[in-house]
Amino acid sequence: MKGKPNAATADIKALAQKHGSDAIRKLAELAESADSDAAKIAACRELLDRGYGKATQPLSGDGDKPPGGVAFIWLPSSE
Repeated sequence: MKGKPNAATADIKALAQKHGSDAIRKLAELAESADSDAAKIAACRELLDRGYGKATQPLSGDGDKPPGGVAFIWLPSSE
């Protein structure tokens, strides 16, 4: 749903951003000292996603066929 965010959403976003630096520090601590490898990997992934953006997710299709494409066709205006 697009549009102007409501006040509650803006308040939650502001609150989350207020704690962003602490959360990044905690993720870095977990990446180094967590007990399980899974927790370390999850913390590292979160740090990388925030620092560099999420990795592009490829789309898969039929392995025997070439990749599909998208064609955009501009229609004449109704004005």
